[in-house]
Amino acid sequence: MAANEDLEELPGVGPATAEKLQENGFDSYQGLAVASPGELSNTADVGESTASDIIQAARKAADIGGFESGAQVLERREEIGKLSFNIDEVDDLLSGGVETQSITEVYGEFGSGKSQVTHQLSVNVQLPKEHGGLHGSAIFIDSEDTFRPERIDDMIRGLDDEIIAATMEDREIEGEPGEDEAMEELLESFLDNIHVAKAFNSNHQILLAEKAKELASESQDDEFPTRLLCVDSLTAHFRAEYVGRGQLAERQQKLNKHLHDLMRVGDLNNTAVLVTNQVSSNPDSFFGDPTQPIGGNILGHTSTFRVYLRKSKGSKRIFKLVDAPNLADGEAIMRVEDEGLVPE
Repeated sequence: MAANEDLEELPGVGPATAEKLQENGFDSYQGLAVASPGELSNTADVGESTASDIIQAARKAADIGGFESGAQVLERREEIGKLSFNIDEVDDLLSGGVETQSITEVYGEFGSGKSQVTHQLSVNVQLPKEHGGLHGSAIFIDSEDTFRPERIDDMIRGLDDEIIAATMEDREIEGEPGEDEAMEELLESFLDNIHVAKAFNSNHQILLAEKAKELASESQDDEFPTRLLCVDSLTAHFRAEYVGRGQLAERQQKLNKHLHDLMRVGDLNNTAVLVTNQVSSNPDSFFGDPTQPIGGNILGHTSTFRVYLRKSKGSKRIFKLVDAPNLADGEAIMRVEDEGLVPE
């Protein structure tokens, strides 16, 4: 569906418009069907009326936008993958792991282990499905200079020998777990499947989300299709650039659009979206934990799953599921060690 001539079958789409749409990631009827007229108008340099006609035609062609039965929804949900932490207590809390086609938000104080989660899942997503992975690749949007390939190396070496052996066999890497040459080749293959981009400000971060949509779409026929999109951290740039109540409305509006761009990557490509979030302390809170996630109701309503990560004694971390549409709230304990995230 990514060829120009397919898009040109839609009303109002000529060769030049089709090329502009493709350049901006609209290379399928399904992608056009879920766009807004304003967004398409700005992208393809056409009037909103023409953009609306294009979207309506794409919806008919993609057979999208109508009602479906609960049984059909259940059948579609069976395509959803579960990305395992390989920590039984955490996976049980999440009913198997982090879901594809959903946004999972992990918030917590500095040093609570949010970036450790993004690194660990960037490793785990590449594992064979029988070992909790999705046999996929990861996209990592880095807004706080947190990505460290050395940490990926630690986490790969920290995997069980059985998982390493199965992964090496899957990638046709000769040798035994622990052998230097084989492990170096394994590390290189893992890093090749993590696509990292550093976001320098909020506008750049929004642009990278749009580029991620293109990359995820193009990878779906690859051996390792994109199955995880990490943003670490989602709110850092927005928090720094939009200061004070006077800029709050503009910040929330941009954040809302950004979140919906991320959600679209997940929905269209069966990808898990994992975002980390900073916190602030609520001075009006006299009882309980005063820690509150940044982003307000916009982020609260858009995130499918919300996880509060907090420090405990030593390397222990409390993994608390705060909100989920179909799961009970609860807590699990894990540890952050040199070899990665491990059970208590």
